Amino acid sequence: MADFTHIDDRGNAWMVDVSGKAVTSRTAVALGRIAMSGACFAAVRDKTAKKGDVLGVAQVAGIMAAKRTAELIPLCHLLNLTKCAVEFSLYPESREVEAVCTVRCQGQTGVEMEALTGVSVALLTVYDMCKAIDKRMEIRNIHLVEKHGGKSGDFYYDGEADR
Repeated sequence: MADFTHIDDRGNAWMVDVSGKAVTSRTAVALGRIAMSGACFAAVRDKTAKKGDVLGVAQVAGIMAAKRTAELIPLCHLLNLTKCAVEFSLYPESREVEAVCTVRCQGQTGVEMEALTGVSVALLTVYDMCKAIDKRMEIRNIHLVEKHGGKSGDFYYDGEADR
């Protein structure tokens, strides 16, 4: 079990001790998309959904979720975030909304989980606010785009996976 940092030699879960790690600037960016029907896309784009401004609410939800990641993901460290932003792009040709979450902190561990949680909850909020229009929406391709800082250095997603 030596390859798993959250499991001890006896197979017990534990939170990694980061007290010996240096405090450095940490940044992570995550991305995901939600695909929907034409009518649903128009309601989101035109801000005519019955529940209100879908992307405005989803933006706040994503930021709130990133800030509370340690309460949602077991063994995740509580971090003092110095930046969290959720931004959306609309793709009319594929009827998709893309969410990008950027998170920063000065800390001893990375913010990848916070960025991924922010994107996930933002897209889930879009689904929740639009499910009366389209229950067939699909949340797709949530992934880490880049991360900076820490011992492992920089990471950039290149679209290739070693699976």
